[in-house]
Amino acid sequence: MMSGRLSWLILLTWSVLAFGAFFFSPDIESIHLQGILESPSSEFLLGQDDLGRSILPRLVYGAQISLMVAISVTLASSCIGIFIGALSAWVGGPLDHFMVRLIDSFMAFPGILLAIALAGLMGPGISNLVIALSVVGWVGFARLTRAQVLSLKSREHVYAARAMGVGDSKIIVRHLLPLIAAPLLIEATFSIANIVIAEAGLSFLGIGIQPPEASWGNMIRDGSRYLLVAPHMVLIPGLALASLVYSINVIGDQLRDRLDQKSY
Repeated sequence: MMSGRLSWLILLTWSVLAFGAFFFSPDIESIHLQGILESPSSEFLLGQDDLGRSILPRLVYGAQISLMVAISVTLASSCIGIFIGALSAWVGGPLDHFMVRLIDSFMAFPGILLAIALAGLMGPGISNLVIALSVVGWVGFARLTRAQVLSLKSREHVYAARAMGVGDSKIIVRHLLPLIAAPLLIEATFSIANIVIAEAGLSFLGIGIQPPEASWGNMIRDGSRYLLVAPHMVLIPGLALASLVYSINVIGDQLRDRLDQKSY
């Protein structure tokens, strides 16, 4: 219980900081040469980096980037995956066989490697990063939606709706998707955590968010060169990343325990 409350508190804190950064843009590029690599102090609560910039506003901006990319990718991936999975299961036949082979092909190939390849081909930037991660993120939603729709399409209320002349699209939207909303919500929760890690990883490799924009991934990369003399440059964004991912995963486990049922 305490772990769950702490997770909600951590997620709420980062969400408020990230949302507030839209209205109060943090000064992430202000340079103080006299404070290069300085440890946390009363003036700079989280210390300064190799250029003398305050780490605190950059950390807040990094939270905004991470959550914005994670939510954008999850929304795009869920829309694509739910559409493909529902269409495949409902139509069946050759289309379903093709979609199953396509999903299996994506799952057989490590998603992060495909994301790295796509991000490298399209170039760095937030929009390209969202596209690259969305291309590999829809598979889980499609597989889950297909399995759920296959188990529900033969229910009595679906036959009744078809007998009354209700169109296929309306049956899927009104009679099937509401019944699988719970597992899809759980999938979306874990997807957000995975995307946060993926965004940080791609930014760490230099093919994600580019300087002067701040990302937890490129903050860790920059700090790794000064790990022995200024460990706070790595530890602070690393702990921030770990706390956010931990809180989202714990919340996802809670949602699964409460919403995931054996029958619908």
